[in-house]
Amino acid sequence: MTNTLHTPFQTTTHGPLCTIVQPSEMTLAEMSDAQIRAIVGELLQANKALKELNTKLSDAQNKLMQSEKLASIGQLAAGVAHEINNPIGFIFSNFGTLEQYLQDLFEMLDAYEESEPGLQDPTTRQRLQKLRKDLDIDYLKDDIPNLMRESRDGIQRVRKIVQDLKDFSRVDARQEWESVNLHHGIDSTLNIVNNEIKYKADVIKEYGDLPEVQCLPSEMNQVFMNLLVNAAHAITAERGTITIRTGTEGTNAWIEVADNGQGIAPENLQRIFDPFFTTKPVGKGTGLGLSLSYGIVQKHQGRMEVRSEVGQGTTFRVTLPLHHSATAAQDSAS
Repeated sequence: MTNTLHTPFQTTTHGPLCTIVQPSEMTLAEMSDAQIRAIVGELLQANKALKELNTKLSDAQNKLMQSEKLASIGQLAAGVAHEINNPIGFIFSNFGTLEQYLQDLFEMLDAYEESEPGLQDPTTRQRLQKLRKDLDIDYLKDDIPNLMRESRDGIQRVRKIVQDLKDFSRVDARQEWESVNLHHGIDSTLNIVNNEIKYKADVIKEYGDLPEVQCLPSEMNQVFMNLLVNAAHAITAERGTITIRTGTEGTNAWIEVADNGQGIAPENLQRIFDPFFTTKPVGKGTGLGLSLSYGIVQKHQGRMEVRSEVGQGTTFRVTLPLHHSATAAQDSAS
């Protein structure tokens, strides 16, 4: 059997792929060694380009899946918050009514106690005194208002968490640019990730005078969450510090999240925003948090910067324009 190849080969490059034009046929026996080496070289180059393209497509697909997963979690969180908010509302309302009822009952009980010495029947008087002592009425009169205050505080905390969860997800809101107070978004996010931070670090807020910023609130809350959780995970000491600073610079607003954790090695700083790159142990992170955050900040025509020193800590700085430019966003996207 005679092996034939299409030659001579003419290649034109379109991006990472090579198109091979086949004007004639030639057998391997008719080819010189140089021609065969050229063909093999072109095939190896095309194969390498295809592998690189396949890797990029796979990374993009995984990033998209992670983004969709985050959106689904946000929708679920908003739904749960809405469902919890309804019973919390009527419990809170009923608590106010119950406090008023107890106040009336205590007032009536005081009147009974004042009239107790005037009872003519000594047996009845002794029975009431014994019952009051057995039930420890004086203690109950002091303790019940305390229990009511503590319960009301607990319900208010749950209500605040639910509201922060709704503010954080903002799934019910249209994906439109809004002028918002970023401090509210940071505070809501802090409440949501409190369990990740409270056992590892103290949070210090150094808020500056920050005007409202035009942004997509739910997406910026996602950025804040990623930075805060990463800061908490970077702290390896028994207890550390996370400092949040804000301010303005010209027509831009900036937000810094700094920790005094282990820091990032210089060789890793250049890759810190790459998809799937992580310095965390296996199973502790996807390597997409900072990459997604970087993309969100770029979408807002902003920038994200990092400075770090091993053993001293890391500071992430997000800079955003105060006003959104639709034209600039379209140019950036294209």
